[in-house]
Amino acid sequence: MKKLIMIKYAELTTKKDNRNFFIRILEDNIKNTIKDFNPVITKDYFRMFIIVNENVLTEVQNRLTKVFGIHEVVECYYDENNTFENICLLSTKVIKENSSFKVITNRSDKTYPIKSMDLSKQVGAYLLKNINNLNVDVHNPDINVNIEIRKEGVYVYSEGIKGKGGYPTGTLGKALLMLSGGLDSIVAGYLTMKRGVKLDFIYFESLPHTSLEARQKVIDLAKILKNFGNNGKLYVVPFTKIQETIYKEMTPEYMITMMRRMMYRIGERVAKKYKCNAIVNGESIGQVASQTLTSIKVVNDVTNYPIIRPLASYDKLEIISIAKQIGSYDISILPYEDCCTIFVPPHPVINPVLDVAKKQEDNFTFTLLDEAIKNIITLDLNEESLEEDYL
Repeated sequence: MKKLIMIKYAELTTKKDNRNFFIRILEDNIKNTIKDFNPVITKDYFRMFIIVNENVLTEVQNRLTKVFGIHEVVECYYDENNTFENICLLSTKVIKENSSFKVITNRSDKTYPIKSMDLSKQVGAYLLKNINNLNVDVHNPDINVNIEIRKEGVYVYSEGIKGKGGYPTGTLGKALLMLSGGLDSIVAGYLTMKRGVKLDFIYFESLPHTSLEARQKVIDLAKILKNFGNNGKLYVVPFTKIQETIYKEMTPEYMITMMRRMMYRIGERVAKKYKCNAIVNGESIGQVASQTLTSIKVVNDVTNYPIIRPLASYDKLEIISIAKQIGSYDISILPYEDCCTIFVPPHPVINPVLDVAKKQEDNFTFTLLDEAIKNIITLDLNEESLEEDYL
């Protein structure tokens, strides 16, 4: 008898011809997450099994619940001896006295001589006879006794821990996340990763109007997603001259609109350079002036690159809830302003006109964008001495 971890796949079960590709990437992500525990991993089309030292099972399970592509993480008992007597013995490991229960059998090995329903009934009868104060409840039991009969043996378990679901990170390409220090963009990044996408990050910095503490805040937010399997780079764009020029030369009400148009122009060029297939941001429809549909349309006019807005239909309370779940909330509310919160006009335009926005740019020095891109600072978030290197 062995105690091990069973992985139940999430959405990748909907895949057909390329399902093995998704499983292989999931295995790579799992190995990277728990490599310090020297796991032994086996897998097939339906399940993955992980053997580690029993005294680290809980820690390993906790880590695995942060890996996208997993529906459930289950601690279970395995034995290659699948006799009825041994199955009954294993079932006693997951049952508790003074509880209600239900036995569920999955007989993927159809050569096994006892049919699923019959085995469930017989194991249930054995448990009732040998464990004190049990009763059967097929509708709302305290414990489900799950039995899986497979070619290599039998697995017995009760409930597992719910996984993050989605697709394994890295199965659906790479995108560039426009990362600010606020609540929204990091949550948008998290939700994008759930769809199997790896992320690089772009941060627009306006020193000395913004601070190095604001940059560190963004670094710390990006590292939150490292906990969920992301290992992308952070591109810090020196945005000061561009923002000061917009402030001095353009209509105050259009400042935010113009700033966003410049960001998308730069973002597109960075995304293309580093082979990102889309740009991701944290916009939520109507949340602020720059996120009305009219504003989004005018800003988007500068690029035909795919723009992903995972939070488009989320309200602020929903965003805050996810931020707290993933551990980014306390960092996001630190009082260090980014470039999106400085030089904000008293009354930013809610419904900008495209022709007016284009007219604003007639005399703009677009070589400032070239200069900003040339001077981008690239930070590898995997480097332990990152904070010391850039200060």
